[in-house]
Amino acid sequence: MTSADPRTNPDNFCYRHPDRQSFVLCQRCLRTICPECQTPLPVGVICPECLAEQQKGARSAEVKRMPGRFARKMRSDRPVVTYAIVIFTIAMYLVQLIPVVGGTVTSALAFVPAYSVPGTGLPYEPWRMLTVAFVHSTPLPFHVALNMLALWALGRSLEPLLGKARFVALYALSAIGGSALVALIAPGTFVVGASGAVWGLLTAMLIIGRNLGVNILPIAILLGINLVFSFVGSGVSWQSHIGGGLVGLLIGFIFSRTRAQKRQPLQAALLVAVGVGLVALTATVPALLYL
Repeated sequence: MTSADPRTNPDNFCYRHPDRQSFVLCQRCLRTICPECQTPLPVGVICPECLAEQQKGARSAEVKRMPGRFARKMRSDRPVVTYAIVIFTIAMYLVQLIPVVGGTVTSALAFVPAYSVPGTGLPYEPWRMLTVAFVHSTPLPFHVALNMLALWALGRSLEPLLGKARFVALYALSAIGGSALVALIAPGTFVVGASGAVWGLLTAMLIIGRNLGVNILPIAILLGINLVFSFVGSGVSWQSHIGGGLVGLLIGFIFSRTRAQKRQPLQAALLVAVGVGLVALTATVPALLYL
C-alpha cells in the first residue's frame, strides 16, 4: 500500500525515510521512525540522532555496546513475529496429525464455549479463547494453509507499520474476539482455527490504511469476498470471523487515535480493557444458558 503523496500526512512517515509508514515514535524527540531507525531502550525506542546525543552524554558501556543478533532482528523491517506465528501454527498442525497425540492436543486447545464459563461443572479454561488460533481442522490442510497465507500477506505490511508489540496485541485480541462472539451466538459449537485473528488483521488494516490516506479499495474488496465466503462456505464459523473482524476494527481505531507518545499509556490501558472485557463478557452472558 502506498500513498500518492507521503508529504500530505508527514506525521505517519519516518523522518529519515519519508516513503516508510510507521506508528512508532522516538521516545525523546517524538518523531516518527521506521523499524530500521529504531534502537530499543528499556522503555520505548529511540532514533539515531537522539541515540548519538545520549551516547555523547552518558558514554556508558551499555549504550555503546553493539546490539546482539536477536535485537537486530527484532528491530529490522522483517516481520519476524509474523513468521514465528506462522511457523508455530504449522508445527502445531503437524502435531495434530499424529495419531492419539494430535487429538489430545486439539481437544486441549480448541475453543469450547462451556470451558469459558465458570460454574458449568466443567474446568474453567479461558485461555482457549486464544489458543484456538493455533489449532486447525484436520486432515485436509486447506484450513491452516489459507489462514497462514493470509497471515503472511497481512503481517508483512502490518507488523513493520505497527511495531511488534502492537501487532501481537492485535492478533491476540482479534482471536479472543472471534471466540467471544462464538460463545455469545453459538455456545454449543466446537471451534478451531486462526480465522478470527486473521479477520482482525484485515479489518484493522482497513482502518489504519484509511487513517494513513492510502488506497483501501483492494482491502475492502478482499474483506467483502471473505465476508461472502464466511456465510456460504461449508463448516465455516462465521461467528468467529465477524467477532475477530469487529475487534480488529476497534483495535485499529484505538491505534489510530492514541498514536502520540503522551497517549501511549492510554493505548495500553484500552488494549487491556478490551481483553478483560471480552473474557468477562464470555464468562457472564453465556452463563444464563447453563443455569
